[in-house]
Amino acid sequence: MSENSGIGFGIVGSGMIASVHAAALRAMAGGHLACVFNPNAKSAAKHGAAHHVPAYSEWGQFLSHPGLQVVTIATPSGAHHEGTLRAAAAGKHVVCEKPLEVTLERIDEMIRACTERKLHLAAIHQRRFLDSTRVFKQAVDAGRLGRITLADAYVKWFRTQQYYDQGSWRGTWRLDGGGALMNQSIHTIDQLLYLAGDVESVCAFAARAAHDRIEVEDVATAVLRFRSGALGVIEGSTACWSKLGHGAEVHLCGTTGSVFMRDETFTAWDFNPPLPEDAEILTRFGPKVGVAGVGAADPKAITYAAHQRVFEDMATAVASGRSPAVSGAEARKSVELILAIYQSALAGGAPVTLPLARTPGLHAFDQADTRRLESSPR
Repeated sequence: MSENSGIGFGIVGSGMIASVHAAALRAMAGGHLACVFNPNAKSAAKHGAAHHVPAYSEWGQFLSHPGLQVVTIATPSGAHHEGTLRAAAAGKHVVCEKPLEVTLERIDEMIRACTERKLHLAAIHQRRFLDSTRVFKQAVDAGRLGRITLADAYVKWFRTQQYYDQGSWRGTWRLDGGGALMNQSIHTIDQLLYLAGDVESVCAFAARAAHDRIEVEDVATAVLRFRSGALGVIEGSTACWSKLGHGAEVHLCGTTGSVFMRDETFTAWDFNPPLPEDAEILTRFGPKVGVAGVGAADPKAITYAAHQRVFEDMATAVASGRSPAVSGAEARKSVELILAIYQSALAGGAPVTLPLARTPGLHAFDQADTRRLESSPR
């Protein structure tokens, strides 16, 4: 593809994840990186120079850039709302980093703003685009697992204290929206919902066990009841040290099959009856010994390949008029589930039913809630 072929994308933000966006956009088919934006002129100029594209620090100029059709939002989680609304008002499609936002009210406003203008709103939940996820989903949809009985997600990752100290927004309710669940585990939680379906109710506990100077949880557990009748578990943490990092896992078990997925591989692919293609699937997606969990111990270790697929999907959606694979409505589900888990945890494990009857506002989690997440003295 030529440097300026296809759909023009512009990035809002210039941090670590914005650089991932830039690399993915420069590699994608059907589109290209057209420009970047940051209200801090120095940061904008530095990011633009790094990727050889125009940089803007004024919204009007950025959104008026010739050929700009899609805006990608790569700002802190609680700042996705403003960029999305500005882009929609200017008639631009939007691809937004996870989580879509930190409250359902803001998410609903973002969805409404794009829907009213017949614009696409997509979220970056790139685990849905993995080849192994596609194969997993095909097995579920074909009924190979029978009736699903258990559906679980495990994200046992590690983040240093320095990781939280380096960004003032990290570990805050207002801009991070939560901790190990909302920031790190949400991709795997989205993947679980994609494969196993919607959740009916949760009971949960959370704690701040290993980090200082943060408001949010670094360890959480939840027991789920799915609408299908299946039961399940979510465990998410940034307090599980490992030299290589533990891979994120999704486990589904049913009456005729079980699949355990770790990152992009299957550690279990077991069906009754087996099919001839199962051996080839295990050969292609079987576990790799000694391979680190993607992003598990080092947030900079992620590659841009899966982001590239998200952007290519959006380019196809814009060109064809179809909806993007992970729409705003789809991305809302994982945020609602995480907020339900937080509500239960802050209520001492009391059951919470979905859809949420009362959704937390931006400042609903106050300092009293933060104190309730304190673990036993260390």
